[in-house]
Amino acid sequence: MTPNADKRFERIHIKGFRRLEDIQLELRNLCVLIGANGSGKTSFLDVFNLLAASAEGRLNNAISSFGGFSSILTANQTKQMSIEVSMKVPRQQYPLKYALTVESRGVAYEIAEESMTQQRTQNPNDPFKHIESIRDDIRYFEVGKGKLIRPTWEHKPLETSLSQVPKMFHEPEEFRNRLASSTFYHVLNVEPRSPVRLPQPLQPAMLPGRDGENLISCLFYLRETNRDRFETIEDALRTAFPDFVRLDFPPVAAGTLSMTWKDRNFSHPLFPLQLSEGTLRFLWLATLLQSPGLTAITLLDEPEVSLHPQLLCLLAGLMREASSRTQLIVATHSDRLIRFLKPEEVVAMDVSETGTAQANWADTLDLDLWLKDYTLDEVWDMGRLGARS
Repeated sequence: MTPNADKRFERIHIKGFRRLEDIQLELRNLCVLIGANGSGKTSFLDVFNLLAASAEGRLNNAISSFGGFSSILTANQTKQMSIEVSMKVPRQQYPLKYALTVESRGVAYEIAEESMTQQRTQNPNDPFKHIESIRDDIRYFEVGKGKLIRPTWEHKPLETSLSQVPKMFHEPEEFRNRLASSTFYHVLNVEPRSPVRLPQPLQPAMLPGRDGENLISCLFYLRETNRDRFETIEDALRTAFPDFVRLDFPPVAAGTLSMTWKDRNFSHPLFPLQLSEGTLRFLWLATLLQSPGLTAITLLDEPEVSLHPQLLCLLAGLMREASSRTQLIVATHSDRLIRFLKPEEVVAMDVSETGTAQANWADTLDLDLWLKDYTLDEVWDMGRLGARS
């Protein structure tokens, strides 16, 4: 799924989710979140994970995986959580706006309000309504009847109306598909028996997988079907590791491939089990960010882990290029990575005196004079960006 300028998510407003008591933020193609531990960076990523699950009809499972509804609410502040997100629509002046409010109900929760609207006239108080749900009063706009109607199918009360929208309702279904495609990548597991180090099935794979379980399959598929992207990955590896020569994919059993890394210093190629953690993580990141299968939103948590500081310039370039094909939201602690980014790509996250999060784009913080003499990471280190403990 290809995002871009004509179908990207434009803004998000989060209330009552962990430290994100009240956060409003413009969404750009590349959003790199910086800040101290506990400033809300990972929570911001988790909001999109929750939205994706809710769009797929897995809201109940997602809330359970977070430890229950009470565990995701802003502590001592509220008994409800609300999220509003808007998406640009091709050839239309106004975006689709989706709003969801979930409230505590005993030890569980209920969906208190949900709507999908789009302004179609100059009157902002009279938007067109695709979905309008207030508790158990659920209504969808039926094109054939020209009005909002109650569903004629069994409606699951703990799942969103968006996840149950009929596929023939084009605008809500397009929005749902794009939101559901958000993909969250944590720090890659590179333990000795982790999936990324083992042989993998010979099968088409457009992405390397959250745990690298399809890294070899994806690289081989790219080599056979999209040589330019595969060569871009190898070029990035040669820049990062000057002794790297090439990747090969020897079969190890029927329908199973391994991968070898040819290094000019060794007569025999290296297998994934022999590669360092940083090497394997960089290979996985380069493959992910060059993949033609990137989803509408890609979420990356701490991609700098195990990487040598000199690799972060390359990583920043790969992220910037990938953001032309996906909306890329990244959480990082690395000041060295920030050095290679632009203020319009960086969101500074702080904790207020009340313990809740604040978020500001770096290019709104009047840094021009400082950036004439200092790099962005130095400005951050001096405290001009905030985002420090």
